[in-house]
Amino acid sequence: MSTEEIKKTANLKLNVKRTFIIGFAFFGILLLWQVYDAWCPTFLTELFGKTFYGQDRFNHTDQVQYLVGIMMALDNLAALILLPIFGKLSDRTHTKIGKRMPYILVGTFVSAVAFPFIPVLFHHNKLIGTVIVMAITVCFMMMYRNPAVALMPDMTPKPLRSKANGIINIMGYVGGACATVLGIFFVLSRYLGTKAGSENSWQYNNIWAIEAPFLIASVLMVISALVLFFKIDENKIAEEVKEEMAIGESMAEVADKVEENKALSPANRRMLIFILIAEFFWFMADNGIGTFMGNYTIYYLAASSSSNMINTIIGGLGSVLGFALGGLIAAKIGRKWTVISGLGLSLLSYLVWALLTFTVLKGAAGSGNFPLSIWIIWFVKGLGMSLVHVNSFPMVVELCSSDKIGKFTGYYYASSMAAQTITPIALGLLLMHPNLNFGYLPVYALICLIVSFTIFFFINNVKVDKVKITKGLEAFSGDD
Repeated sequence: MSTEEIKKTANLKLNVKRTFIIGFAFFGILLLWQVYDAWCPTFLTELFGKTFYGQDRFNHTDQVQYLVGIMMALDNLAALILLPIFGKLSDRTHTKIGKRMPYILVGTFVSAVAFPFIPVLFHHNKLIGTVIVMAITVCFMMMYRNPAVALMPDMTPKPLRSKANGIINIMGYVGGACATVLGIFFVLSRYLGTKAGSENSWQYNNIWAIEAPFLIASVLMVISALVLFFKIDENKIAEEVKEEMAIGESMAEVADKVEENKALSPANRRMLIFILIAEFFWFMADNGIGTFMGNYTIYYLAASSSSNMINTIIGGLGSVLGFALGGLIAAKIGRKWTVISGLGLSLLSYLVWALLTFTVLKGAAGSGNFPLSIWIIWFVKGLGMSLVHVNSFPMVVELCSSDKIGKFTGYYYASSMAAQTITPIALGLLLMHPNLNFGYLPVYALICLIVSFTIFFFINNVKVDKVKITKGLEAFSGDD
């Protein structure tokens, strides 16, 4: 590297203002997913239970979890197919508003229109209709998810992507927490899980108790897309950051240099495969727990659904802390060891939860109380997994050239969606076993994370030549 190049590299800064604006895309994604994952499994449990068991459905919730798992998995299967497709398409798209923006706008608006109809159809006991609208929402979410996530690496030099990803994920978690912070979710405990009264007693509750969070999520998602559209000029920014991107390319943490229009080297291919396999197993753990945590709260603990929403907030706080620190830690010890540290924290949290479940918390089932210890465990898990997420995605797109970012983003999400397709079915089938119940959730997650943790040790810890990069507060320059 020449003296002039070193001088330029020393001034490599993260444009925080632009990164936060790009984060509005992830804000909308996490906002919608938070509502979707929190309540669609419970909606399906109620609808399947009513279809097969009628008034006695509350005594047969375990027996319908495999169906709930299959429905949630089908959504993820669609995502598994669509994410790589839209990623590659957006790489090859060239329009006056950019290559990602057309997919972001169309996907956002169709999803936003369909999403509020899910609780309406559930309220009127329309099982097929609920499933169809869920599928429409998911398919169009996939149209904008991959291009929206690809915006960050499109405009951020490789050495700065962990820090940028931290900001993007913080914006996402702000979106995910919005409805919860406003207290909208807390009214759902008055709508769902009413055992007393007539067979259809739950049906006559106020529909706005479940419609409000879905409707507000849709409105905020549209606003976030409009902010992105009016503030981010893809084509203009792409020209402005060309020089910075080239400098960042020379500092990539890869086994072999990445070149445009050339296949991955064997060493880089091994890195990619190991990262994706490890990612698959940590999503097997995390999504498996996430899918059934609402049902764990309502049907296993017999606690208020609002308890799980508090749990979600606490886990989100741990995640935000990890997103803020993840890039800084990676700058000190490297992305590989930051990810391993995060997996270790999450593994420890599930181990403690499993041990407590069969000892101190043995009497918690059916007690109506949500144990304080789970809130603490959720904070630690959120912190651990955020260290993983903030660094793992940059590790994947580090292995590709700028013309393949959408494609490699598709690889990253294909791995996660494959796990999210399999894990609801696998866990749902396990819960059908007469000797297993929701209390075994942490055991399942623990086994998956042990596999992921072990695999990540086989990934090369690439040592790049250290060239001074602007650090501290200067690294988060707000320059336009």
